[in-house]
Amino acid sequence: MAHVIVIGAGQAGSSCVAKLRNGGFDGDVTLIGAEPVPPYQRPPLSKAYLMGEMTLERLFLRPESFYDELNIDLRLNAWVDGIDAQAQKVSIGGDVLAYDDLVLTTGSEPNRLPAAIGGALDGVHVVRDLADVDGMAPRFAKGAKVLIVGGGYIGLEAASVAAKLGLQVTLVEMSERILQRVAAPETSDFFRALHKGHGVDIREGVGLETLLGEGAVSGARLSDGTELEVDFVIVGVGIRPATGLAEAAGVALENGIKVDAQGRTSVSGIWAAGDCSSFPYRGGRIRLESVPNAIEQAELVAENIMGAGKDYVAKPWFWSDQYDVKLQIAGLNTGYDRVVTRRTDADSVAFWYYRGDELLAVDAMNDPRGFMVGKRLIENGKSPAAELIADPATELKALLKA
Repeated sequence: MAHVIVIGAGQAGSSCVAKLRNGGFDGDVTLIGAEPVPPYQRPPLSKAYLMGEMTLERLFLRPESFYDELNIDLRLNAWVDGIDAQAQKVSIGGDVLAYDDLVLTTGSEPNRLPAAIGGALDGVHVVRDLADVDGMAPRFAKGAKVLIVGGGYIGLEAASVAAKLGLQVTLVEMSERILQRVAAPETSDFFRALHKGHGVDIREGVGLETLLGEGAVSGARLSDGTELEVDFVIVGVGIRPATGLAEAAGVALENGIKVDAQGRTSVSGIWAAGDCSSFPYRGGRIRLESVPNAIEQAELVAENIMGAGKDYVAKPWFWSDQYDVKLQIAGLNTGYDRVVTRRTDADSVAFWYYRGDELLAVDAMNDPRGFMVGKRLIENGKSPAAELIADPATELKALLKA
């Protein structure tokens, strides 16, 4: 009987095994996770869960009984020691499991501060998994001083939670503006004003020189010479694909685990999906760090294991929740040369990215209609004239029929 092993029990891994069973695969299925809990949602960790608005059980993507009911061997708290790609076997502790198909959904790992500048001090946290958030949660006491290093979405989401809970928040971003790597100046300006309005001290063009303290962090020295007293630190300086197992098994890497359009790696019988993988996209190759991509790519791999022969056509979209603002992003803004602002009321605004006359992406703040129409336009290859987008009198839905 055929055996599919999936390594990595996150959003992609859970989606893959569920799709196998729901698609009629009747062989053996094993899902291996390093954490002690079943697959769960990560986005709410740093928001609703951290604020105490969501219980642990509500984080779970599916109840643990789901895996038993579908005859999925869910192995938690399990570390894979290695993959023998030639023999098609996986070593887990004292067990050796043979596979017919192996799916790597190993996700990503947070970048950490070097120990040389205090990264190993107690009280220095990253935001990636349940243990990270459980470890920092007791520190979120009203009046506590927190330093957030990094002005990307992870750092800004952490800042919004901390500010809402009454902490004194300082955020440093070494680039000239927050969100510089991922968004236009207009979006940066929007979120800078939002955070400052909630009392967050945002310092741009300022890096962290070193953290101070003996054993536990007590302060920070910034690149401009300023010293701050801090109670704890949250580091949000990006993530990297978790490729160690793949590399050791001889799988080709290129900004993650390199897969073809159907999810196959360079090694026969091994597939990859989610944050850890890079795939063909519009003549190039990209890696998407998003929940929708993890689900859709992993489900496609499951279908292809069952013989579907489908190519993955990514439809990138993302979101971020900060205070009472929901940011929804459609498309990828890489290569944009102008931004069109569309504001229909005082509480919502959207920034539409163009390259020449081509619509690339939309950043929509509290503008679900703008997001949904923009997403459909981009997916359908339609690019309305920028003047129409800028005119608040334009009925967006009509553009879908043009």
